[in-house]
Amino acid sequence: MAIATTVSLTTTHRRRDMKAGSGGHLKAAELVSGLGAIVLGAGAALMLPEWLRAHALPLLAVGALVHGFGMTLRYRLERRDGPPLWWERALFWLCGFGLAALGLWIAVVYIAR
Repeated sequence: MAIATTVSLTTTHRRRDMKAGSGGHLKAAELVSGLGAIVLGAGAALMLPEWLRAHALPLLAVGALVHGFGMTLRYRLERRDGPPLWWERALFWLCGFGLAALGLWIAVVYIAR
């Protein structure tokens, strides 16, 4: 028994755009890159705990700044495709507040030294 399927021209173009376009590949590359950075950071933290401890606050501060910059840049780039969904905007601001809290904590710990 054969099953007949119909595929519209619009669906065909959308699938081709998703496969040929850099959007899906870009997202996959970002995911792999981010995961590699996490694993690299965890491995360094496990291998070099004494050496890294002296540099923990600057590393946290730089990491938070770089992440915040990347997060803001990505948010701006994605807005070109249209307005963000409510949950995307909520996650952006939640992350921003988390980074601000982390910055405050780093400042308090640094001042307390």
